[in-house]
Amino acid sequence: MTARTGPLVAGIDSSTQSCKVLVVDADTGAIVREARAPHPDTTEVDPQRWWDAWTEASSGLLDDVRAIAVAGQQHGLVALDGDGAVVRPALLWHDTRSAEAASDLVSEFGGRAAWAKAVGSVPVASFTVTKLRWVADHEPDVAARIERVLLPHDWLTWRLLGGRAEPVTDAGDASGTGYWSPAERAYRHDVVSLAFGTQVALPRVAAPSEVVGEMDTGAVVAPGTGDNMGAALGLGARPGDVVVSVGTSGTVFAVHPGSVADASGTVAGFADATGRFLPLVCTLNAARVLGATAHMLGIELDDVDRLALAAHPGAGGLVLLPYLDGERTPNLPDAAGSLHGLRRDTMTPENLARATVEGMLCGLADGLDALRALDVDVRRVLLVGGGARSAAVRQAAPTVLGAPVTVPEPGEYVALGAAKQAAWALAGTAEPPEWPMRQATVLNCVDDDAGERIRGHYAEARRAVFGG
Repeated sequence: MTARTGPLVAGIDSSTQSCKVLVVDADTGAIVREARAPHPDTTEVDPQRWWDAWTEASSGLLDDVRAIAVAGQQHGLVALDGDGAVVRPALLWHDTRSAEAASDLVSEFGGRAAWAKAVGSVPVASFTVTKLRWVADHEPDVAARIERVLLPHDWLTWRLLGGRAEPVTDAGDASGTGYWSPAERAYRHDVVSLAFGTQVALPRVAAPSEVVGEMDTGAVVAPGTGDNMGAALGLGARPGDVVVSVGTSGTVFAVHPGSVADASGTVAGFADATGRFLPLVCTLNAARVLGATAHMLGIELDDVDRLALAAHPGAGGLVLLPYLDGERTPNLPDAAGSLHGLRRDTMTPENLARATVEGMLCGLADGLDALRALDVDVRRVLLVGGGARSAAVRQAAPTVLGAPVTVPEPGEYVALGAAKQAAWALAGTAEPPEWPMRQATVLNCVDDDAGERIRGHYAEARRAVFGG
């Protein structure tokens, strides 16, 4: 147990895969206790399973906790009736059945530029607004019962308050729905009507450090946020920092002082958890690609590292387009992965492992370029997530991303960000607490020639399959 100097706060990361709980010293950010419990591996789930996981993970952890906040997976649709009961399993961000609905909505609202201007983002299948349309089109009897819509973190926060208080959300998570405008700081009810055919009750958007209620234990509850916003807060990211997160999905996001509107749809113009903005690029396929390659080769995940490090940069010309579960950026929900450059001399386990690492990173590098194109300042790249633990990913990242990379000490930064928000609400200060930066490794080994070659081959393979 870590020594404490201040009151204790708790941060919850309710992710796609699990519920993680950190109990943290509010003065120093030091982790005092932690636990986790798994979530079902599916694209739709009964929200009660999140509550069960939270109950399991938090058991015995919270007796002396003074404040708490939830950071959760973005975009999910939690549909409630007038009594607050869940009317269908929650549709999660990586459920792509609403791809056609997304395309229809883009056209009906006047195209990509109109969407970007209205809500900062062009909706894809991940966004909540597209799931609303899908339910309205495919489950009309269910849709008729829906009176309120929440996001996953909103629902958990509401349950922490006993299901009695007015449901709340925050600007960060609301900005990922497709019907809340970061620039206007307001819901677009016309978009809700377009998607669903009628209005539904939506959670109040609370201020970043607002106390929104109390638990039965007396601990105050902060509004919470989305997982990417929580990670930025936990890392202490500032303007000029770009976070590249290699988790279940891959994300590239930056703390930015102004709102952005990318008519191409590559960059989502989200808000962050502090009152600033968080332009973000998301790929569906990140660390899971490494696991899929390990499974295909019949080896352990650590062996993927060993093989990839034994191959030369560029994998002898072997290229993997890693769209194993369709893709969000680029918007290819029905795509499949593919290998290119197969020759007898390139068809080795070492080259396949290397191509897996480089293909995954190339998608993230495209995201970094998209942020730069919107004049987002890129001074420091922070590499985080489970995939950042990979030695091969660390070796290849500076070259493929084309920039020096800082790798913070591995940690649960989403939960840590939620804990920081809880500490902020408890303190009632103008800005969130300043917690010491954790130990970090700086990787400066950028090989520009190899990077251009790798990314050039990747772009050629993508054009050959998808055109453009």
